[in-house]
Amino acid sequence: MNNTMKYALAHPCASLHKAIRDQNFSQRIWLPLLLATLLSACGGTDSGQAMSSKDAHGEVAEAEPEKGPHNGRLLIDGDFTLELAIFETGVPPEFRAWAIKNGQALTPDEVNLEINLTRLGGTIDEIKFKPQGDALRGDMVIYEPHSFIVTINASYAGSTHTWEYDNFEGRTKIETAVAEALEIGTSIAESVVIQRTIPVYGQIAANSERMRRITARFDGTIKSVTVSQGERVRKGQTLATVESNESLQLITITAPISGVITLRNANVGEQTDGRQLFTIMDSRSVWAELSVFPTDLAQVSIGAPVTITDTTSGHTVKGKVSRINLLAETDQSVSVRVVLDNKKGQLRPGRHISAHITVGEHTAALAVKRSGLQAFRDFTVVYAQIGEEYEVRMLDLGLQAGEWAEVLGGLEPGTHYVSENSYVIKADIEKSGASHDH
Repeated sequence: MNNTMKYALAHPCASLHKAIRDQNFSQRIWLPLLLATLLSACGGTDSGQAMSSKDAHGEVAEAEPEKGPHNGRLLIDGDFTLELAIFETGVPPEFRAWAIKNGQALTPDEVNLEINLTRLGGTIDEIKFKPQGDALRGDMVIYEPHSFIVTINASYAGSTHTWEYDNFEGRTKIETAVAEALEIGTSIAESVVIQRTIPVYGQIAANSERMRRITARFDGTIKSVTVSQGERVRKGQTLATVESNESLQLITITAPISGVITLRNANVGEQTDGRQLFTIMDSRSVWAELSVFPTDLAQVSIGAPVTITDTTSGHTVKGKVSRINLLAETDQSVSVRVVLDNKKGQLRPGRHISAHITVGEHTAALAVKRSGLQAFRDFTVVYAQIGEEYEVRMLDLGLQAGEWAEVLGGLEPGTHYVSENSYVIKADIEKSGASHDH
């Protein structure tokens, strides 16, 4: 362990930026883990939940704000108290408030109340209140996330009472240098053409149209054999010589194509007896034989694009459906063939493969990469990035296919969101212990 790392572990907060700048410290194998440790040690988030007095922005924090009889947050200014809660029983989330003076409940029409919610990025929701029953009811839905700076102005009997507090959830702050070191990648939410695909499985097979089975034209005695099984040969190369039993002439057998000897059934001194002596396979082209089940077959057509992955090596190639078998297999699947270029020899017959056949396209007005999706409470979310701050965006999702997920709601077009290593943001938010405060 070098001196920089020892210092970083001993003094995590003071050494974080020094560590990032240090050349020896930036070894990528262990850097992300160490930085995550440093973030945890430094408490790298400002996602406070406790209430502060007006204009304090959380400087005087409580572990839990004091609650009133309606389970709302109590805001106290002298002998005037306001209980404020997010109400969502049978209605979308909205603010409800109750006022108390000298311990006595005030009627809603005696109090004038206005609230501003300042969200990440500077958007302000201005909420007015009207009496409803024994409460004051806000005039707009409090959409997710419930993460904002809350500014309250309440007027009663000529006096104005003001409070301000942070109500953050699903939010954290990570400095740019740290985010870069942790390889937190972002993308922009925008319109995407999503390929609709079906998953299938199969095997690589030899292209029988590129195979030649070689016999002698006349029966005779094999006089010489010049190739071995597994050997690569060129077109026109001599494979063997045979002496004809009738004419006693020496006949030369040559390779009709270039390829690999996959069968040698010929030895010196043997009679040919009309049998197959050699098989040559041109492995520069192979087949992918894929099994498609009846429920998906109607969507598959000749020429459909296919992405194929060798499950052993992970090598991926692209092709198109060239043939759909008329006969079903014993398991009721139907074989679909894709002809693949194999000049580099990376696809070996007999290997198991997985594949995705493209069966259509869908233009999503807004989409995000599925690599950025995370679970937050009961939602699927991405983390929006604004400057050095990150915050959850609860998503209403549509079609998910390939690397994309269609977004039907919960995210504005053009939003920068975390698409790579989003688990780092999730871990830092969970570490902060931010709650969903109503």
